[in-house]
Amino acid sequence: MQSIADPQYLFSAVNHFLIQSGRKPLFDVQLVGAKKEIILNNGLYSIHTEGLISDVKQTDLVIIPALFGDMEHAISLNKKLIPWIVEKYQQGAEVASLCMGAFLFASTGLLNGKKCSTHWGFANQFRSMFPEVVLADGRIVTEENRLYSSGGAISYWNLLLHLVEKYTDRPMAIQAAKYFAIDIDRNSQAAFAMFQGQKAHTDAIVKQAQEFIEQHIEQRPTVEELAMMFGMGRRTFERRFKQATNNSVLEYMQRIKMEAAKRNFESSRKNINEVMYDVGYTDTKAFRTTFKKVTGLTPIEYRNKYNKVHLN
Repeated sequence: MQSIADPQYLFSAVNHFLIQSGRKPLFDVQLVGAKKEIILNNGLYSIHTEGLISDVKQTDLVIIPALFGDMEHAISLNKKLIPWIVEKYQQGAEVASLCMGAFLFASTGLLNGKKCSTHWGFANQFRSMFPEVVLADGRIVTEENRLYSSGGAISYWNLLLHLVEKYTDRPMAIQAAKYFAIDIDRNSQAAFAMFQGQKAHTDAIVKQAQEFIEQHIEQRPTVEELAMMFGMGRRTFERRFKQATNNSVLEYMQRIKMEAAKRNFESSRKNINEVMYDVGYTDTKAFRTTFKKVTGLTPIEYRNKYNKVHLN
C-alpha cells in the first residue's frame, strides 16, 4: 500500500514546491492497473485505479510498486502487466521498481544482463528465480539504460528522490528530502541486512559445514581443515560450497562472524576488542576492515547507531 501511495504523495508535493518557487508543475501522476479494483490482504484493503493500462497511450515513467507474499504467485497475478511494461519501455519510457517490485520487473526480461536492487532478505530467492539478472547486493538504488530499481522496504524513497533530482534538479530533491525527513544520499542496505545463512539447497555435506562454522564462531579454521573434516579435497569442497551457498567458504565465515559481532554491538557493553576476540579475530585492522566491508559502517559507528546500552 505505501509503495503505491508514497510516490503519488511525493510527486504531488514536488509539484506544489515547484509552484511555490514560481515554476510550473512537472508531474502528472496516475495510478493505473489491469483492472479497476485490486483486492489486497485477503480483502482487508482494496485499491481503485484511475484508469486501465490500455488507456495509457504514452508515458515517460512507469513505477512498479512492491509485491507481497509468495513471489511466484504475485507475479502470476500481475502477468497481464508484463507485456505492457515492455511495450512502454520500447516506446521510450523509463521503468522503475520499488523494493519487491523487482521480481515483477525481472519477469519482463528487461533486466537480463543488467544490474538490479531488491530487498536484502530476498536476494537468494531473486538470484534463484532470475539468474540472468545482475543483483547488486546491498545497493539502495541502481540505474542502467533507463531502468531503475531500489533496495528493501522504505529504501524506495531514495529511488523516488533520485528520480525527482533527475527530472527537476538537486535543490528540489534536497527540499523534498528535508520535507519527508529522508537521508538523500543513503546508498547501501548493508547496515540493515541480517545474514541468515544460505541453506535453501540440498547438499547435506555443505549444510554440515555451515552448521560447524556457525557453532564455532570463535574459531578460524582454514579451508583445507574444513575440507579434510568433511572428507573432501579443497577444490571440490570450495566448488560445492560456492555452488550451494553463492558464497565462498571464506566469505561465508566472514559474514557469520560479522553477524555475531553485530549482535554483540547491539545488545552488550563489550568493547570492540572483546567482540573481535569473541568472533575469532586477533588483528584489529583486519576486523575493522571486514566489518566495514560487510556492514558499510565501522564497528564504532554501528554500535552508536544500534546500541542504547553504551549510552546509559
